[in-house]
Amino acid sequence: MKSFQIPDLYKSTIIGGIKEKRRLEDKLKKDFTPTVLDYGVVRFLISRHFGFCYGVENAVEIAYRTIEENPDKRIFLLSEMIHNPDVNADLLSRGVSFIMDTSGKQLIPWEELTSDDVVIVPAFGTTVEIQQRLSDIGINAYQYDTTCPFVEKVWNRATAIGQKDYTIVVHGKPAHEETRATFSHAKENAPTVVVKDMKQTIELAKYITGEKPTEQFYEEFKGQYSEGFDVKKDLQRIGVVNQTTMLASDTQGIADYLKQIMIQQYSIEGSDVTAYFADTRDTLCYATNDNQSATYGLLKEEADLVVVAGGYNSSNTSHLVELCEQKLPTYFISSADKILTENLISHFDLHSKTEKHTSDFLPKKQPVTIMLTCGASCPDAVVESILLKLHSFFPDAQPIQG
Repeated sequence: MKSFQIPDLYKSTIIGGIKEKRRLEDKLKKDFTPTVLDYGVVRFLISRHFGFCYGVENAVEIAYRTIEENPDKRIFLLSEMIHNPDVNADLLSRGVSFIMDTSGKQLIPWEELTSDDVVIVPAFGTTVEIQQRLSDIGINAYQYDTTCPFVEKVWNRATAIGQKDYTIVVHGKPAHEETRATFSHAKENAPTVVVKDMKQTIELAKYITGEKPTEQFYEEFKGQYSEGFDVKKDLQRIGVVNQTTMLASDTQGIADYLKQIMIQQYSIEGSDVTAYFADTRDTLCYATNDNQSATYGLLKEEADLVVVAGGYNSSNTSHLVELCEQKLPTYFISSADKILTENLISHFDLHSKTEKHTSDFLPKKQPVTIMLTCGASCPDAVVESILLKLHSFFPDAQPIQG
């Protein structure tokens, strides 16, 4: 796999060493057991896979190279390049400006841009409409495009099944940049509708079976279907693609459920299902699959708590948190700064969407076993700083070897 030039501030000798050792021992990536760091009074179980993925490293390299190559030009990012506060803050400190926030709200009017400006497309990709808007200004949206290849793979899959007269069902978070981009590209070739979860999928199925009146669809899925969507016609042949960072089990469950609905609705036997349901292979990226598989492997072990690092608006990270919460006390933090003292931690609550404080998060026992992982957009340096800070709370612990 290609090697990228990543700024040193994102690297870690400790974490990099762990990753390289595991890579050499397990080149086929079949072993999802965690790495054990035993310091006596405290033990860390480090997930087999975590941190910067191919798409993120590609985006980081392009962004920093773009800054270096254009010292006399204004440089803009369409929105956050990746969902990591450290990376985005550093880009801002280097003079880069964001045109939109992550929800698509305009921060800088299009009218302020000129053809001399540089615009970086984030790793999530962007919509066809924004590509055209940039082109109208005289800016080439593809010159500094950091769109993840695995996101483009989904677009290509959607195009392929759309050209075979299937309607595209996108499993994703409707407001997420990647889903907005995928929706935009998919609807260029076929009727498209977004479902955010199994609950919404079950409701969509009721329009396939006729259990719900057609007109109700347009209110229930407002903002989630393409223009001119015909419920009666466009739900007769469907195929499922996804936002690449969703839980693999959730996407598979949605695809299996809709396939079964089509089989029942049209009394299908054998391979005839492809007349109504497209044969779409999984479109999750390799890093999402690896990180989720590694988290399942991590959770097979015994521990006292889990610390998950990453941006609070990171979809792939939030899914790791969801998995961990099912078994152990889980603390979702953006950096080591959120560990306020050995008795107090500030962490993000996925359910209330707010930060909250928890005291005595470290149990009063020895040894304490802490699981540690992070999302695909989290730098190794952040994980190292968390590891070092937690280790510092145990004065009798054996020293960490760099």
